Amino acid sequence: EMEHENYTVVTEFVLLGLSQNHEVQMVLFFSFMFFYMIILPGNVLIILTIWKDSQLGSPMYFFLANLASLDICYCSVTPPKMLADFFSHHKTISYRACMAQLFFLHFLGAAEAFLLMVMAYDRYVAICKPLHYTRLVNRRVSCVLVGAAWGGGFIHGIILFVLSIHLPLCGPNILDNFFCDVHQLVKLACANSYKVKLLMFLNNGVVIVMCFTLLLISYALLLLKLWTQSSKAKNKVTSTCVSHIIVVFVMVGPAMYIYGSPFQAVPMEKVVAVFHTVIFPLTNPVIYTLRNKEIKGSMWKLVSKHILW
Repeated sequence: EMEHENYTVVTEFVLLGLSQNHEVQMVLFFSFMFFYMIILPGNVLIILTIWKDSQLGSPMYFFLANLASLDICYCSVTPPKMLADFFSHHKTISYRACMAQLFFLHFLGAAEAFLLMVMAYDRYVAICKPLHYTRLVNRRVSCVLVGAAWGGGFIHGIILFVLSIHLPLCGPNILDNFFCDVHQLVKLACANSYKVKLLMFLNNGVVIVMCFTLLLISYALLLLKLWTQSSKAKNKVTSTCVSHIIVVFVMVGPAMYIYGSPFQAVPMEKVVAVFHTVIFPLTNPVIYTLRNKEIKGSMWKLVSKHILW
């Protein structure tokens, strides 16, 4: 580290990790590895099933395959470094690697939030405007919507990345977590960088709250619409909507908890961060799959044909 104009030029950060106890670290390592060995192949299987089965060619399954892809990418940002650090006494991350982690976390996280909004739109059209579904959500429109979700996430990540690299740091280069993120850097920022802090807060807070509010409103309207459906249709659509609502709360809830107050330490931040960046993303496609008979049947056929045989 070098001092220049009262700011600290940081070349690396020290990560305190999840625990300093070696036995606890080993338990966490094998727990996460066991989880990954089961859930990660499951996500890959979901993508392969949707890709191979022509009967799963509807936009809903196209969006689900993209969700699984996003979650696999998202869970490749912080966990590899975290797992490697369990065997290291001195956990550090370079400044460039820190900025890369920050960018990809928010790029992929925002893209997933936008994709959840796209999936909500898909269900709205399917339930409220079924006669116009093939026109409003055809293959071309689906590709445009998915591209917009990825593009929106990229813009979000770039904005945070640019703001972060211009953030003047005055605090010690110690991050009390297992990865590098915006709200941790904000805590190390100099007092006279309030405008940058405010921009980062607005960028995070507004996007998360906006997505969460719109998703809640859309699914509330869908559930109200279901009261006019027949019992059979109501049960099928309710099952799908419940899966979507669960994923919304699972994904967006922890994000609001972590990024809602970037200027203050929040209780249980590390635990919530583990679930938000490691556990929940990989379980999202599984939540959808467990409630969908069509994709479960196709997955079993694929496994029976190519793996068990």
